[in-house]
Amino acid sequence: MSRICQLTGKRANNGFAVSHSHRRSKKLQEVNLQWKRIWWPEGKRFVKLHLSTKAIKTLQFKGVDAFAREAGINLNQF
Repeated sequence: MSRICQLTGKRANNGFAVSHSHRRSKKLQEVNLQWKRIWWPEGKRFVKLHLSTKAIKTLQFKGVDAFAREAGINLNQF
């Protein structure tokens, strides 16, 4: 499975690692993803999602059902 957040769609970013002498080499900045079991009250069950830490923080504010609807995800599949 690729490293993409299932709710926000965040993925890796290309960047430069800059040394002390200012030599630049390419590096990949990965997303901080976590597997989380989240209680889905509308479905009355747990849902296991691959989420970025930013999405986990937003999830506490918005709620799982509203966030999934906004992302266009059907939680019955998970």
